[in-house]
This record gives sequence, structure tokens and C-alpha cells, in this order.
Amino acid sequence: MSALGIAAFGAYVPRLRLDRAIIAEAHRWAMPSLKAQARGSRAFASWDEDAITMAVEAARGAIAGRAAPAALRLASTRLPYADLHNATIVAGALDLLAMLATADVGGSQRAGTSALLQALRGTEPTLVIASEDPIARPGSTQELHFGAGAAAFLVTDTDVALRLLGAASISAPFVDHFRAAGRDTDYQWEERWIRDEGYGRVVPAAIAAALADAGVSIGDIQHFVMPSYLRGAAPAVAKSVRFAGTIADPLDDGVGYAGAAHALLMLAGTLETAGPGERILLVGFGQGADALVLETTGHLPDARPARGVTAAIADALPTDSYLRMLSFQGGIDMDWGMRAEKSAKTALTEQYRSAGQIDAFVAGACGACGAVQFPQLQYCANCHAPAASFSPVPLRDEPAKLLTVTADWLSYHPSPPLHVGFVQFDNGARVQMELVDVGAGGIEVDAALRMVFRIKEHDRQRGYRRYFWKSTPLGAA
Repeated sequence: MSALGIAAFGAYVPRLRLDRAIIAEAHRWAMPSLKAQARGSRAFASWDEDAITMAVEAARGAIAGRAAPAALRLASTRLPYADLHNATIVAGALDLLAMLATADVGGSQRAGTSALLQALRGTEPTLVIASEDPIARPGSTQELHFGAGAAAFLVTDTDVALRLLGAASISAPFVDHFRAAGRDTDYQWEERWIRDEGYGRVVPAAIAAALADAGVSIGDIQHFVMPSYLRGAAPAVAKSVRFAGTIADPLDDGVGYAGAAHALLMLAGTLETAGPGERILLVGFGQGADALVLETTGHLPDARPARGVTAAIADALPTDSYLRMLSFQGGIDMDWGMRAEKSAKTALTEQYRSAGQIDAFVAGACGACGAVQFPQLQYCANCHAPAASFSPVPLRDEPAKLLTVTADWLSYHPSPPLHVGFVQFDNGARVQMELVDVGAGGIEVDAALRMVFRIKEHDRQRGYRRYFWKSTPLGAA
């Protein structure tokens, strides 16, 4: 196999946005100084989004129309399961399970760059996804600066749009922050020390080693990509290594710092504007640093997704409630009334038997009359032909529109009202589904829809999340 490189990429940012000024105003009674940093908006995940669902959405853009990879690496420090393969859930939703090696990568804010570097130095086509929804303590500066998002890169040897020229990794016992097992939020050390001793010493050393490995100088680099929620950290490092090119957009306004996913999210954003033959210096920082020197090729335009970082940022659903974000992040224990006391226990045996249909949202087309139906029954609901004649028909990318809709304020729902309705797919399938990210203005019949992978139900008693597909109105993208 020839040298591997990046052939395609995708990105995802949750639609929900909150102006930082609203967060600062909520804490004004105790933390009036936050107002000075409250510029722009940040993204936050809905109650039914997490690192797994965001990973699926980003990966859909990277694998569309491409050959299936042999491996999948999922990088995050916020994966929902400690002892259940999160990457396998992602692979199931992408319908990639057959003969696929999956791996979860975590433990550092540079998990995304480390996973990408390992894939680029590997021997088999690999889908690398970084996804994160970091949570901060209320009233902290991290709460203002954090965001959420995911990026995915298909590493293969065909139609390579971005190739690795050289790289270096440094490991250092530098504890700028930590999160103990069982804790939700990080403990953060003093910012000036992190800038001066961490970014100021560790990162330049990694950059120098990567440039030497690639056989180029800093003057040969056009784009510098380094994430940090510490404002000004990237320009300071760029100045210290005498970089004179373009410093990548930190995606501060509209996204916010997406933890271990942010380096790859910024790389995806850079690739939307970079030209062929340009070089990119990508840095990941955390208990050391990764530095990758990459070069674009003439295949770059073909690698861009239909829905990338720019489109995801534009497809915003602004909100005005700080308490809403806090509720979705588990920061307040709401009293939802007796209707919320229902059991959400999942029958794992039935879930396994139906995995082929549910995970990847696959309907069946009757071999006798052609009717498409979901779920697949033992016989055709139209002509009663046996299920043996069915052929699989994925619905996740099928165009659809809204046939009926109900906004239910009586049933328990973590984000009321619960919107449900019949979705009419262009191939004839008709499925009753939940609608998400509807917005305050509601949604009208005949609205165009797209399918999104979300948490269907969260069993808080046992800590289990059941996933399924929902529908959402097409936005600005």
C-alpha cells in the first residue's frame, strides 16, 4: 500500500447557541468580571446529543460516496461509556460494522491529533473521528469559552487530498488541568503558567522536531492550526516560532472550545479555504504535544463535504435561556413531575436482534410489490409477501418531508414540547418520528427534513443511553 493520507473530511457543530453575554448576566451577582470576556456565542449540545451522536454526524460527511474503511478510531475525553465500546456504536450507526476494527482513544486534550497521526502512520484505511462536549463549572471562565463539536477524517491511499510530510510528539508530565474519575468538570491551574511554561516551551519544541522531520522550515508553512481556550495562546506561539502565515480561525464565535475535538475541527475549517500545494502545521496540546506538518494536493476540492464547518456554524438555532443549557448539561435537577417517573429500561436482547434495522436506520423494500417499510415485519404490510423477499433500503440519507406534526406539552420531555409526526420519505416509506431542533417558531407540514442520529432515551436509573434516528428541519446549510 502506498503512503496514506486524508481523502475526505466532515464536521459537525450542535445547532443550539447561547450568547456569552447571557451566561455572564446570570452570574453578574457573584462574578461581575465575566462580562469582560462575554463576547460572541458558544454552541452547546441538546439533551439528546453527546460525543457519540456528534461523531456520527461528522463522519457522515467524510464517508459519503467513499469505500468503507478497515478501522475506526474515536477520540474524546467525554465518551458516555467507560466499559462499552463507544466507537462500535458509531460504526453501527454508519453501517460500517462488517470486518471493521474499532478503538476508543482518550485521556488527553490531544487525543484527536494523536489518533490522526497514528492513522496516517498506519497501514490500513481508517476513519478518524474526534468528538467532544466539554462541561465546565457554572461561573467559571471555561463555561464561557467551552463549546461542542466533532470532526472526521478518512485516511486512505486513494485520492489523497492532504498528506503527512513529517511529525513529532513530545510527552511531558505537565498538569495544566485534570479531571478525576467520576467527576464532571476539570480542575484548572493558573493560566499564565500554562501559557508560559506549557504552550511557550513544550509546543515550540514539538514544532521544531516536526519541521526537522518534514525537512521544511517555518517559512514553508502557510497555515498554523493550534487550539486553546486561552485566548491569545496560538498567536503567542506563532510569534515565538517566527511563523508569518495565516493563523487558523479558533472558531471562538459560534462554536467555542470543543476539547479533544477542537484541533481537528479547526483543521477541517482550514481545509475549507486552503488551496492545493499549501502546507499546514497542526498542533495538539495536552501532557506534551503533537505537531504534524501536512501538505494539500490537487484532490482537496473533492475532499470537502457538502456540510462542513462553515455550514454547521451558519445553521444555528439561537436560544436565550442559560437555564436551558444548564439543564441539558445536568447542572440542575429539575422537577419534571410524575410523568417523568416512567421506566426507560432497554431490552438489550431485542435491541441486539433489531440492530441491523435500528442502528443504521435500514428499511426493507418488498421484492414483490416494491413497498418500503420501517420497521421490517415478517411480511409485507401492502401485499403480504414474506420478509425473505425484502432488500435493505437505508433511510438515513433519503430526502423526506413532514406529513403531520403534533407539539405535545403534556408528555414528559427533557426539551418541551415533544414534537412528533409522520415523515414521508421520497422512496415511499412513511415513519412516525420525533422531531428535534424545531425552534420557537414551530414547524409547518411539508417542511423538508433530514435525519440525525440522537439519544432516543436516557435510562438515568441504570446509566444507559439508547440511540436512534430523529428528524430535523433543514436549516441554513
